[in-house]
Amino acid sequence: MSTPSLTEAPFGQLPDGRTVTQYTLDNGRGLRLSAINFGGIVTSLEVPDRHGASSSVVLGLPTLDDYVARNPHFGTIVGRYANRIAAGRFTLDGEAFQLPVNDGPNSLHGGLAGFGARWWDIAPVDTGVPGEIAIALRRVSPDGEEGYPGRLAVEVRYTLHAEQGWRIDYSAETDRATVLNLSHHDYFNLAGSGSILDHVLTLPASRYTPVDATLIPTGLADVAGTPFDFRTPTRIGERIRSPHEQLVRARGYDHNWVLDRPADGMALAARLEHAESGRVMEVFTTEPGVQFYSGNFLDGTLVGTAGAVVRQGDGLCLETQHFPDSPNQPEFPSTVLRPGERFSSRTLHRFGLLR
Repeated sequence: MSTPSLTEAPFGQLPDGRTVTQYTLDNGRGLRLSAINFGGIVTSLEVPDRHGASSSVVLGLPTLDDYVARNPHFGTIVGRYANRIAAGRFTLDGEAFQLPVNDGPNSLHGGLAGFGARWWDIAPVDTGVPGEIAIALRRVSPDGEEGYPGRLAVEVRYTLHAEQGWRIDYSAETDRATVLNLSHHDYFNLAGSGSILDHVLTLPASRYTPVDATLIPTGLADVAGTPFDFRTPTRIGERIRSPHEQLVRARGYDHNWVLDRPADGMALAARLEHAESGRVMEVFTTEPGVQFYSGNFLDGTLVGTAGAVVRQGDGLCLETQHFPDSPNQPEFPSTVLRPGERFSSRTLHRFGLLR
């Protein structure tokens, strides 16, 4: 055990010559997070296993050039709107808006250059809590960026604390009514390498949002009696090759689960376990949903940080969020942010060991 520390180092240069900085936060208890100010990307998240050996439990890419040229959202801040908006269109206060279409007929993760491909100001911050160490990422998204209305000022904080937790705090304000859905797009693998199909997942959700052929939600459905029931611990590979229509459409899991949770405050969104390493990750959030994505479109064309080809099922995402396509589906919780309001959201990843 040692004192928490924070270091910084250059991570490379963007094509326009700007030097990207990487900060490494170490909580002094074996939890170590590295992040850069391009896209707010978490490049590494080291967690000890049952033997005390640490390895990164998130997928990453070797160089900044890789992140700029071909990143499938590894470790990024996702916005302005995480997940999909049908046809890249929505209407707000009677005005129609058209977003870039970058995922079949739909807009995904903020468009052609969402928050995960943008420059952020980055700096250490003092949380005032002993044992915590944090950085803040800030940027202003101008009115009309990627088709979204409003000048949006955003801050995202990454905090490590002594209880083996990584907390993400999001806040934002706008000068014009807009839609907003912020999340984080880490691909987790608690083994550090190999497939995630042997991981055991629990999702405290009795409903999910089934999707059409373009992965846009078509409403709500019960998970009972389907491969989408993770209310009890279930090995991910157990039912992923079921011929269920929804699994066929998405090539695996790529769906939003509606959390069974109280209206306010933090609640459990997911629990992930890996028996061999002994690692456990619990995810808590203030958000109403979580998108479980089983890495279906990782196709072997990328080489990861460890030098191995990244293939389908080598990582999974648990993106805490509001629901996909909410601006076009009024029965879903609202994602509208108006002037004078402050958007606030929190997600905590807590790491431990199986007993």
